[in-house]
Amino acid sequence: MTVDAKKRRDRRHPGVFLKWKENVMRYHTLGQTGLLVSELCLGTMTFGGGDEGFWGHIGRLEQEEADALVRTALDAGINFIDTANVYAEGRSEQITGQALRNLGIARDEVVIATKVFSRMGQGPNASGASRYHIMAQVKESLKRLQLEHIDLYQIHAFDSVTPMEETLEALDSLVRQGHVRYVGVSNWAAWQVAKALGICERRQLSRIASLQSYYTIAGRDLEREIVPMLLSEKVGLMVWSPLAGGLLSGKYDRRNQQGGEGRRASFDFPPVDRERGYDVIDVMRGIAETHRRSVAQIALAWLLHQQAVTSVIVGAKRPEQLAENLAAVDIVLSPDELKALDAASALPREYPGWMLERQGANRTKPDQR
Repeated sequence: MTVDAKKRRDRRHPGVFLKWKENVMRYHTLGQTGLLVSELCLGTMTFGGGDEGFWGHIGRLEQEEADALVRTALDAGINFIDTANVYAEGRSEQITGQALRNLGIARDEVVIATKVFSRMGQGPNASGASRYHIMAQVKESLKRLQLEHIDLYQIHAFDSVTPMEETLEALDSLVRQGHVRYVGVSNWAAWQVAKALGICERRQLSRIASLQSYYTIAGRDLEREIVPMLLSEKVGLMVWSPLAGGLLSGKYDRRNQQGGEGRRASFDFPPVDRERGYDVIDVMRGIAETHRRSVAQIALAWLLHQQAVTSVIVGAKRPEQLAENLAAVDIVLSPDELKALDAASALPREYPGWMLERQGANRTKPDQR
């Protein structure tokens, strides 16, 4: 373990450390489970997109290129891979599963997460979180991944049509049948997750282990309601698009708002307050120079310093791009640097937050004074 790793262990919530080559990877339990997942997770949204269409803008990696990325990730200590049935219309799952076979990866060495919700056919029941759709799609995902079970099966979005009880009971059925080990959700509001946890407890269903959400230093909306809920209820947080769709890659600032041929040039998502983003980039650039690192690595390191974060999903199109992201695990940000980043990226105060803070001022716990 390096000195920096020891410092970061003291600064953040407890984790298990293992050293891989020059990087020190931390492992966290996923929510209230005993499953250990690496603090960085390999995202596979760039796998299989083809030459045209929406998925082509995201990524076009074919099997050999994907194999190289998976090998790089595993060699660095990543044991967590995230995909979805809708990515490249199933090709991402296919390529991911084949990569594990091509590389000879033992099943117990990797945690595979995938998702269900999006449209996978033309019929009226070909999307959503109904029992009908979930039961049909888990079989297809298992087939594409060439696996006997999925480690983490996530509902990709909130379904306003299907009763939540139906969705949660379907997930519980999959756990009991052995097709799935743990269940999670993605892109749900705090009240939706809290309601689901209550239903699971009352009906003795498999508990929601994790939430997958967008969270970056340029987009901290999660901190208003979701982060407090996650910490209170011990639900894990998987972060998607940690570089704000490339805005925090270091290619963009006020002087260069186009960023060359980056992903945002063809797919401007997720939405970001650019002025606030540029303010943050200015601060990160100075910190990056101090550490002799990149702006992207500082953005990732900031997330890795956040208590609520279980794992940050990093995608890439090239092994060297992935290797740069992996190096973020060794960065230790000082209290002054974290304070400067917080000041540049802080959310505007809103009700009821400012009122809760005001009225609760005299109720601080003794050990927090």
